[in-house]
Amino acid sequence: MLKTADLFDLNHTLAKDYLQEYEYPWEALKGIRNLIIELQKSLGDEYVETSPQVFVHKEATIFPTAYLGAPCIIGKGTEVRHGAFIRGSALVGENCVVGNSVELKNVILFDNVQVPHYNYVGDSILGYKSHMGAGSITSNVKSDKKNIIIHGEVEMETGIKKIGAMLGDNVEVGCNSVLNPGTIIGPNSNVYPLSCVRGVIPANSIRKHDGTIVQKA
Repeated sequence: MLKTADLFDLNHTLAKDYLQEYEYPWEALKGIRNLIIELQKSLGDEYVETSPQVFVHKEATIFPTAYLGAPCIIGKGTEVRHGAFIRGSALVGENCVVGNSVELKNVILFDNVQVPHYNYVGDSILGYKSHMGAGSITSNVKSDKKNIIIHGEVEMETGIKKIGAMLGDNVEVGCNSVLNPGTIIGPNSNVYPLSCVRGVIPANSIRKHDGTIVQKA
């Protein structure tokens, strides 16, 4: 469940062609800023440049107190609610919810992603219809500031200091959970509320409070 093709249906993001270049999704993090700037050159008339390098679809809803940092793209039907803080380098798909007091930084959100309440999502990719419960966050830097290792069946050195989480399509993360640096969650999996998660969660699984992982029936 580590490879880009295993985690995501790439038909649900403007980053499809870009992500196809990378075998593993965390390899794509370093180029998100440049990707967004390049995509902005070919956006149609349905997008409005509300400030330099900030493009918002005409059918998106941006609440008055939200902050949109450059560069970013906000897709059709998406809501960016009160107090949201998009620091920049954020590609937000269609019909997403970026909720109150949510912070985004260097991320790709596929279509229909919901980060609706008090979430921090940094250096992460969230797949189609993934949802983070209230207060759940991605931790993207180790306390010792060393490069992040992906802890799966085989440990993989990334050579990268900042990696949050890679959530496959249709992932549900319970409220007030922490996804530690380099967490990978396979498609259609659920994480219990109040969990502290690290490593790789297989597809179609339930990750419980004590770290037990069971396959869905």
